[in-house]
Amino acid sequence: MNDSTYKRKSHIEISNLYFVTATIHSWNHLLLSNDFKNIVLQSMQWLSEKGKWDVFAFVIMPNHIHFIMRTIEMNGKESPIGSFLKYTAHEFKKMLLAKNDDELNRYKVREANKQFEFWQRDSLAVHLYSPQVAYQKLNYIHMNPLAEHWQLATDPCDYFYSSARFYEQGIKQFSFLKDMRNEF
Repeated sequence: MNDSTYKRKSHIEISNLYFVTATIHSWNHLLLSNDFKNIVLQSMQWLSEKGKWDVFAFVIMPNHIHFIMRTIEMNGKESPIGSFLKYTAHEFKKMLLAKNDDELNRYKVREANKQFEFWQRDSLAVHLYSPQVAYQKLNYIHMNPLAEHWQLATDPCDYFYSSARFYEQGIKQFSFLKDMRNEF
């Protein structure tokens, strides 16, 4: 493949809808703790308030997150996704340092530019080019906590760290959520 046409699997173009998956380094279950999930939510909220992205759906799982989003504009020189991953990693590190927890050692890396890595590189970004594809991903996001492997809930609306309640019951617990149904 020609280097000039290659696009990373995390490539996101402004104003398009994307399904994004970001995974914790080595599939560690860092996001089991609500404290870490709340850092994710805070970052989503901040980037939304600053007009950097729109978040249409999400689920925070023990070792990864899925969300549907649209980039509105860059956050300085960084993409909103880049800012999100960088900020949350910084906050994760601060929280683990404050806990004086050995868990921080799980994220040590031997790289010249950093000591720790909380997110696996090159998050997956899938362009949602049609309503059918977008709604399939929305359903996937909301059903994820019910998967046999996880069994985090028996009904999508019972899992707090998800947008399912917004779409199924009209309950907007997260002010940053936009309604994807208004996009098509």
